[in-house]
Amino acid sequence: MGNTFCIFVGCIQQSSVGVIERWGRFEKLAEPGLHFFNPFAGECVAGVLSTRISSLDVRVETKTKDNVFVQLLCSIQYRVVKENADDAFYELENPKEQIQAYVFDVVRALVPRMNLDELFEQKGEVAKAVLEELEKVMGEYGYSIEHILMVDIIPDASVRRAMNEINAAQRMQLASVYKGEAEKVLLVKKAEADAEAKYLGGLGVARQRQAITDGLRENILNFSHKVEGTSAKEVMDLIMITQYFDTIKDLGNSSKNTTVFIPHGPGHVRDVSEQIRNGLMEAASAQVNIE
Repeated sequence: MGNTFCIFVGCIQQSSVGVIERWGRFEKLAEPGLHFFNPFAGECVAGVLSTRISSLDVRVETKTKDNVFVQLLCSIQYRVVKENADDAFYELENPKEQIQAYVFDVVRALVPRMNLDELFEQKGEVAKAVLEELEKVMGEYGYSIEHILMVDIIPDASVRRAMNEINAAQRMQLASVYKGEAEKVLLVKKAEADAEAKYLGGLGVARQRQAITDGLRENILNFSHKVEGTSAKEVMDLIMITQYFDTIKDLGNSSKNTTVFIPHGPGHVRDVSEQIRNGLMEAASAQVNIE
């Protein structure tokens, strides 16, 4: 239900204030409630103003320091000051146009000093500057500026596409760096694992050969002590012949071996053993001569 009036009585609704005139001149402000008027004395209600907060959206198009055209959407929330409602009623015919004009003036004076990135970072500073200017100006006309929100900053469509492409390229570059680092770490770890495997494999081969040597020495000593009249050379020849036949047997049992055959026979085993023994004796003789 709105404000109701007749010749002698009037009702002002809550969140409203009435302007009372006498013979066309401002007389007083009427608070919410029931009021009586004397029409014979020239009293009447000239108008009613709402004291609720109103919102005005202003779209401003301007250019930044780096020559990018942008649109700024500002939301201004304002209200009539109850105590100064007579100024709001008599001084301004269209407060929305007045507010819009000052918003245009402040934004177009401030934004051209900023780059596009700075504008996005400092939009709060732009809203603060607009608020300070409007409070100073509109306060004289009985209006209070409650809040100013910089709702949106809209660059030109081509600029938005370029910004998205730059952002995508930067993310792709960063992804490539991370991928390269991951591949580097993988290769390093693989090389470390390969080196460790070769090291352990070498230890295994060394231990295997040491075990074979110890076993041969023990077999030769045992055989020499148990069978009288045999020399270490004869025992070594017997062991090598036994290993030779074991190797031939293993090759024959496996069908997947790729084998290069060389002349072989019991005599060749003796020749190999003699070559090894002669080489060791020559090395020992050379060492004695050097000393």
